Amino acid sequence: MHLIVDGYGAALERLTDADFLYRFLDDYPDSIGMTKITQPQVFTYKGVTPQDWGLSGFVLIAESHISVHTFPDRGYLNIDVFSCKEFDPEAALAYLRDHFGVEKVRSWVLDRGLEHIDPPEAVEVITAQRGLLARTLKG
Repeated sequence: MHLIVDGYGAALERLTDADFLYRFLDDYPDSIGMTKITQPQVFTYKGVTPQDWGLSGFVLIAESHISVHTFPDRGYLNIDVFSCKEFDPEAALAYLRDHFGVEKVRSWVLDRGLEHIDPPEAVEVITAQRGLLARTLKG
């Protein structure tokens, strides 16, 4: 599974606090049933466009990885939770909303690694995803 999250209207103090982001990445894997295999890494980015500065953090988990990118001047953040183990995306989103204080969230869940499941089940999942994509594109 790959949970992709765009969070809007996040609490400014949380988007700028490297210690907060570190603690989040340290605690989050366990809260969604994942196994942390490294300590979180958090970096500050200052780019050419001043509004694009922010924090980027990630943690490797046995199941894959979790990454967070903040954009404090925009009140915005991106989060990816990529796992070969199924998890509850609604519970994962609730935890994110609570910790970052976001007002609005857009999220997507992608099924990945379908070649590792039985062919009939893969066909069923791919067909369902294509139907969802077609409905999404039509509006």
